[in-house]
Amino acid sequence: MQLADVAALTSVEGRRLLDQLPPYDDASALAVGERLRRQGHAAPLVAAALTQSRLRTRAGRRWGAEGVELLGRLLLTPDGAEQATRPTVAAVRAQRYERVGPDATVADFGCGVGLDALALADSGLTVDAYDRDPLTVAVASANATARPGARSIRVIEADVTTVAADVIAGYDAVFADPARRKDGRRLLNPERWSPALTWVLALPTPHLGVKVAPGLDRDTVPPDMEFAVVSDRGDVVEAALYRGATRDGTVSRSAALLPAGARLTDHDLPATAPHVAAIDHYLHEPDGAVIRAGLVAAVAAQVDGWLVDPQIAYICTSATVSSPWVTSYEVLDVLPFQLKRLRAYLRARDVGQVVVKKRGSAVDVDELRRSLRLDRAGSERRTLVLTRVGADPIVAVCRPTARL
Repeated sequence: MQLADVAALTSVEGRRLLDQLPPYDDASALAVGERLRRQGHAAPLVAAALTQSRLRTRAGRRWGAEGVELLGRLLLTPDGAEQATRPTVAAVRAQRYERVGPDATVADFGCGVGLDALALADSGLTVDAYDRDPLTVAVASANATARPGARSIRVIEADVTTVAADVIAGYDAVFADPARRKDGRRLLNPERWSPALTWVLALPTPHLGVKVAPGLDRDTVPPDMEFAVVSDRGDVVEAALYRGATRDGTVSRSAALLPAGARLTDHDLPATAPHVAAIDHYLHEPDGAVIRAGLVAAVAAQVDGWLVDPQIAYICTSATVSSPWVTSYEVLDVLPFQLKRLRAYLRARDVGQVVVKKRGSAVDVDELRRSLRLDRAGSERRTLVLTRVGADPIVAVCRPTARL
């Protein structure tokens, strides 16, 4: 995608062409392109429009039904289709910034294609959105009016580390989304992010939010900040740090489930750690947001359960439970992990397919599936949970329970 493509797609002809495109499909894309060129549309514009259609389709798979209406008004870059904040997540974040004040000004550092800036503007906030990449700035500028009636967004091309301190201090709040990839690879060290996490945390603003990697070491989170993890339809989609009015009171850790809206915090943790006992009856896998936020003990307390091992995020209960925070399985058997024994066990019970999950196990899942050599014609399907008790590897043979 080039700057010329943005200009072409935001023209009257380009907008009209995007609006009339059918849903993108690899099998028909060539024929659609040929038809549009025969209608007199220039080849570069047709190519750019089909690329946008493909990127929108890709983003739509991630965003779900909630983002479809907005997608029809957005331009995307390849990175934006993969990494832009989901609209539902951006809306939840904007609610935090509303607490700064009804007429607050917010600097969005590293705005990307502008989804967070749009959500902030939707909430009535005045937003200056910064990015250093000219193409991204052009796309974000095109997207700045995607929400009719929203507060205006000013998009600024700049390296945020060069913005003067007095300019930053002039904003009521800052949101930052450092680049955490380079050459397509995730950067695990926060000091290699762009800008570095320590630079962001030192910004002269009392109200701050910053996207971080969900795997960030919680022990490195400053004591005046909340580490918030969000899961959307079972996928951990974001983690962020918040301070000032964007933080929820004195909360230090939180997990949120979308679209359900359920929420857990460190205030929900029990006074004593859950007890540890053998796998029995029902096994529950906590949502990834709970695990990342270090709130497994809170879920265990809510469902009156126990842990299999103090270091492993599996919970057991003696009865079925109803909780949005777990995926539950009925435990049929628990075996020491031995390949030959497991293979014989499954064959004797006509198991033809297995789903393999693991925590605290060094077993290669793909190799295990091959080594089991199951007969696909087998009528039964089982979930194998590979874990350990102490140093001893075990496998729990399970089947999913229906949600209550």
